[in-house]
Amino acid sequence: MSESELKRLIQQHIPDSQVRVTDMTGTMDHFDVDVVSPAFSGKSIMDQHKMVHAAVGEHLTTTVHALQIKTRTPN
Repeated sequence: MSESELKRLIQQHIPDSQVRVTDMTGTMDHFDVDVVSPAFSGKSIMDQHKMVHAAVGEHLTTTVHALQIKTRTPN
């Protein structure tokens, strides 16, 4: 999976999100993602990460081996 594909998946699932994706190893299966969204407001870090996991969906069991997630609200 490419960085742009992963970014698109997350942005489709979490509207109004700003997403930065970095391929950590160059193998296109270990990624670092930084997601900023007002949709995270009032949610725990665990719930925010669950939203990102839901966006990536079945790719976590097929094409994405590792996903390092950072989430926060715009403020």
